[in-house]
Amino acid sequence: MLILAPNSPITIGTIAAALGQSAPGDAAMVLTGVNSLVDATATEVSFLTSDQFLKQFAQTKAALVLVPQKVNLPPGAATPVLHVDDPELSLATVLGLFAPQIPRPDPGVDPSARISAQTRVPADARIGPHASIGARVKLGARCVIHPGVVIADDVTIGDDCEFFSNVVIRERNTVGHRVIINAGSIIGTDGFGYRWDGHQHVKVPQIGIVIIEDDVEIGSCSCVDRAKFGATVIGRGTKIDNLVQVGHNVKIGPFCIIVGQTGIAGSTTLGTGVVLGGAVSVRDHITIGDGAMAAARSAIHGDIPAKTVVSGMPALPHRQTLREQHAFRKLPELMTQMRKIQDRFGDAAKMLDQD
Repeated sequence: MLILAPNSPITIGTIAAALGQSAPGDAAMVLTGVNSLVDATATEVSFLTSDQFLKQFAQTKAALVLVPQKVNLPPGAATPVLHVDDPELSLATVLGLFAPQIPRPDPGVDPSARISAQTRVPADARIGPHASIGARVKLGARCVIHPGVVIADDVTIGDDCEFFSNVVIRERNTVGHRVIINAGSIIGTDGFGYRWDGHQHVKVPQIGIVIIEDDVEIGSCSCVDRAKFGATVIGRGTKIDNLVQVGHNVKIGPFCIIVGQTGIAGSTTLGTGVVLGGAVSVRDHITIGDGAMAAARSAIHGDIPAKTVVSGMPALPHRQTLREQHAFRKLPELMTQMRKIQDRFGDAAKMLDQD
């Protein structure tokens, strides 16, 4: 990874070095940012993802364009380019160079923070104003705790974690290394468990925990419920968007993507690399196999085999959903035809009655 000195200018040469390539054109040219092909100025970087955007490429004013190896550019193109395997992935590296520093608490513990005498804070931690850390918390090295974070008793946290403002981690839960939890998310709320006794809903005690494995990122205002017993698990490398609900005893495998407003009901298991689009709803006690994908707003009501793509409400194999939607759009026309047929048969019946 290329590490720049503070306030170093970003040049074409800088970007080429970060991507492991030789600089095209004027390597010393200073660049000011990243933009689309259409909007890029003469000091900005842009990117081309496919042949579909060659017209915009021909008209761009960008100083440098990231282009996939598979795209054949028109001969004589004047714009300097870097040929890369994956422009979107390379763009992530470039954006990292231009990204402003995230404001973080100063090293050490802010005087307004409240930390139990039974918890040892590593010397390299950053604990922000009004943070609260309970008893017997095991806090890893180099963690950043932003203002207003609450970490309850007996929580274990790995190295290099960052929790943004107003994150709450309830008691007895475990967080791995390099975990990022964004503002307002809550880990370890009681699972939603009640039983009707004939008169009222009786709360079922939720005595389990949440285990978040390494390299997980959780967006803002998401909730991961503790298990009734045992553990709710978020697998390593999984990324969870904003406003996601993960129910009790859910097991999410490694490297999953869970997009915003998705709700996963209790005791559901997701395999490795599952992708759930925005606002997907998943019922309880089902299994979604490795590599399965669900389109946005799918309602998953049963097990999904590995590598299957589903969509719709209820969720069905995607091709079947498309066929049904196509047929559904023809219903008004079919109804009109049916009425005409009924009218004809009705007229014929009247004629027979008259005979």
